[in-house]
Amino acid sequence: MFAVTILGNNSALPMHDRHPTSQVLNLDDQTFLIDCGEGTQVQMNRYKIRRSRITNIFISHLHGDHYFGLFGLLNSLSLTNRTEQLNLFAPAPLESILMDVFRVADTNLSYPLVFHTLKEEGMIWEGSKMTVSCFKVFHRIECWGFLFREKEKLRKVDLEQTKQFQIPSAFFPKLKEGQDYTRPNGEVVKNEWVTRPAPHARSYAYCADTRYEPSLCDIISKVDLVYHESTYLQDQAEKAGMRFHSTAAQAAAIAQQAGVKRLLLGHFSSKYTDLDPFFQEACAVFPASELAIEGTTYIVG
Repeated sequence: MFAVTILGNNSALPMHDRHPTSQVLNLDDQTFLIDCGEGTQVQMNRYKIRRSRITNIFISHLHGDHYFGLFGLLNSLSLTNRTEQLNLFAPAPLESILMDVFRVADTNLSYPLVFHTLKEEGMIWEGSKMTVSCFKVFHRIECWGFLFREKEKLRKVDLEQTKQFQIPSAFFPKLKEGQDYTRPNGEVVKNEWVTRPAPHARSYAYCADTRYEPSLCDIISKVDLVYHESTYLQDQAEKAGMRFHSTAAQAAAIAQQAGVKRLLLGHFSSKYTDLDPFFQEACAVFPASELAIEGTTYIVG
C-alpha cells in the first residue's frame, strides 16, 4: 500500500483540535515521517502509528510548527531502545540545534542518527521501491518540498503466451525488463506479445509552506497526489502573498496547471473553525480536491 496519513493539518497555532503539520507516508513496509510539528508523538499514539518503523524523517523548514515535535520523538525512540539507523533530511542549521539540545540534556541516543543536509534540488534518497527528491518552495526562510516516486515496476509475463512461443523460463527476467526474444530459427517474438504492462508507478508530492508559484507545476507535473498548503481563503490572497502562504484557490490552480490527479489541502490558519469553505473554494477550480483531515489515510494512485 502506498498511502499518506495526516497527523497534523493546522498552521502555527494548535487550535480547534487541529495540530501543527506532520504526515506519515507508507509504501508497503517503508515508513517515512514528513515534518514533525508539536504534538506529533501524541497523534501517533492516537492513530496507532508505530514510530519504531520510521526509517527516514524529512523536515521542510525551520519554522517551529514543522519541527518542534522532533526533539521529543528522537528522545522517545532512544528511550525505547531503538538500535536501527534513522536518517534525517533537513536544512543545515537543524543539525547544530539538535546537538545543542542533546548536549544540554546530556542525551546519548541509542541509535545512529544520520543527518543529511538539504543543499540543492534533486534526488536525496533511493531505496528498493522508491526515490525521494527535494525541491525549493517559496517561503520566508529556506524551505523545501519533497517528491516521492515509486520505482518503475517490471512487466508481467504471460505464461500461456510464452508457452505458445516456446520461450524458456530462463529468459523471463529479460522479458520483464522489456526485451524481445529471438527464437532459434531467427524469428523475433515481440515483448508486448508475451507480457503485460507493469502497474503504474505512483507518486506523491509534498509542497510545504509556500506562496503561490506557478513554476512548481513543472516539478509536480502529472503526480498522482499532491499536498499543497492552503493557509487562507481567497479573500485573504493579499495577506497570503505577504506572508509567503497560499489560498485554497491558488493551491487548486497549481494542481490544475500541473495536471495532477488529486489535491490535498492543509496548513489551515487557526482563524478558521470551519474547513468546508476551503473544500468548496478549491473544488470550484480543481474538482479533485480534498481536505487533509487528521487521522485520515489517503491512498496514493
